[in-house]
Amino acid sequence: MTIVTGIFAFIFILGAAVVLHEFGHFIVAKLFKIRVETFSVGFGPRLFGKKWGHTDYRVSAIPLGGYVKLGGDESNAPIEGEGAADIPAHERFDLRPRWQRVLVAIAGPVMNVITAISIPLAGALMYGIPATPAPIVSSIAAGGASEKAGLQRGDRIVAFNGIEHPKWDTIRGDALLSPGQPLPVVVERNGQRVPLQITPVPRTEDGETAGLLDFLPDYGDLPVVVREVTPNSPAAEAGMQPGDQVLTIAGQKVRSAEQVTQYIAEHKGEPITLRLQRQGQQRDLTATARKLSDGKERLGFGPAEDVPFVPVGIGAGLRYAVDTNLEILRLTGKALGQFFTGQRSARNTLSGPVGIYKAASSSVERYGWGGLFTTLAFLSLNLGIFNLLPIPVLDGGAIFLLLIEGALATIGMTLSLRVRDRIQQVGFVMVLLLMVFVITNDVLKTFTRGSDNSAPAATTPGK
Repeated sequence: MTIVTGIFAFIFILGAAVVLHEFGHFIVAKLFKIRVETFSVGFGPRLFGKKWGHTDYRVSAIPLGGYVKLGGDESNAPIEGEGAADIPAHERFDLRPRWQRVLVAIAGPVMNVITAISIPLAGALMYGIPATPAPIVSSIAAGGASEKAGLQRGDRIVAFNGIEHPKWDTIRGDALLSPGQPLPVVVERNGQRVPLQITPVPRTEDGETAGLLDFLPDYGDLPVVVREVTPNSPAAEAGMQPGDQVLTIAGQKVRSAEQVTQYIAEHKGEPITLRLQRQGQQRDLTATARKLSDGKERLGFGPAEDVPFVPVGIGAGLRYAVDTNLEILRLTGKALGQFFTGQRSARNTLSGPVGIYKAASSSVERYGWGGLFTTLAFLSLNLGIFNLLPIPVLDGGAIFLLLIEGALATIGMTLSLRVRDRIQQVGFVMVLLLMVFVITNDVLKTFTRGSDNSAPAATTPGK
């Protein structure tokens, strides 16, 4: 994938998330007939735009967010600039009932959450939902942590890290956030529930450490196919094409995409032979992993199970979309909790524009349009939740101040304009420092690459 495509994906995802957020504020303000002076994508000096009616629709110089400037609202004047002085009283935001101002403030995050739910819902209605396999263990790394913990082939995982009846995505997500940490697991074996403790294997790549499981799921007889092939990679040079079915790797029958990924990770620098099937014809190709343009040593293709999709109606599709977002929130909350308790470093937790660019580029390269919209849904959800934090300058801070004002009004008190200005200034400095921190964090992660300390993973299927 070209750098231009990556930049396009970054601009589209970040721009769409910001525009949709600001559109939430905009549309509710318009419904209440509140004047909107500016609809800006980005902060700082105006680059270009067009004025329609009383609203200046613009793109500004600093592409890290955006804002809607409402008539009579000077709470963010240091960022948004001074508003017009001749706005009629019936169009002023600051003279509206408190409940209207709260609804305008909360509309941006709500629009982001609606976007995050709408994208997987649309996918479910168009293509169906994936028929994920039951959490049954297919193979285990010989001598690995899971084997030593007592895990056996054929075990059904009935609880993982306190979660009852987990799906494979849930198991994998919890493992990613817990490298080197023993996790409680309960398996069902011969009708008995057996408690175990399994430790995800730490692997550091691109300065970030994640936990990988040294056992593989049982996907039954689902074929493993090549979803994408990186141009000018060893896989492409050997003749691999998207749509090829991977039958064997180094003579081992392939049962899962993770098996293929783990085998390649364990045999870097060695020639690897894969048997592929294309249009009914079998062929062998041999390639050796090397460092590609993204700095990672790999063959340059993405394997995936050809999981069947089950058609669903709007009810089941909505339930799937909501569950998907709740799982993202759960894992995000867990990661932040680990950060604040010192279990996880800032480098492994927080990302800024560079991190978003990498995620967007990688998703589009591997999954095309599906990856683009999946990343937009993820970013939109996180943007919506982040903006609800009670930090001045953010929407959550504005809502918090309105609630404080309401409480003070019950006892005949008000917040002075000077106090509000000081609170907004503190909030602006906090957000500015956070932006500097995450950008610095991104740069450090980019130029400080960790080594790959992965332990042996499962490579021999049990069937």
